[in-house]
Amino acid sequence: MSEGSVNVESRTSSQDKRWTIMAALLGTNTAVMLFQGIEQESNPNTIREIALTVIAATIPFQGIYFLIYTFLLENKGTLNDDMLRKLNFASSLCTIVAYLSLGGLIALWYSMSKMVGIAFTVSAITAMILVRITMMQTEMN
Repeated sequence: MSEGSVNVESRTSSQDKRWTIMAALLGTNTAVMLFQGIEQESNPNTIREIALTVIAATIPFQGIYFLIYTFLLENKGTLNDDMLRKLNFASSLCTIVAYLSLGGLIALWYSMSKMVGIAFTVSAITAMILVRITMMQTEMN
């Protein structure tokens, strides 16, 4: 087995799981911005406007997360501990801000239907808790 293939296999970490979650969130937010933005133009709604503003404000942080992640992968082993700590902190902040986009999604679903909003809120919170528990268990093993 070549050294490159071992490196790829060893990258299946919690960081890769976060990357997958962030990619899904970015895809969702982009689609919501597109379709709800079109709807907002034809049928303006204050709640939708606020929700789209929240989502739009978080998208740059999602992009920065991917830049940091890629930089860390490309420079693995060459960064000093201080730089690595700062980049990981910035990555964590970007993740937190990106998760705030769920607030915008929740507002959108509530504005469409109270029941859909409640269902989405409960399932989003449950899903985040389950992912966090799973990631903590994976990191402990």
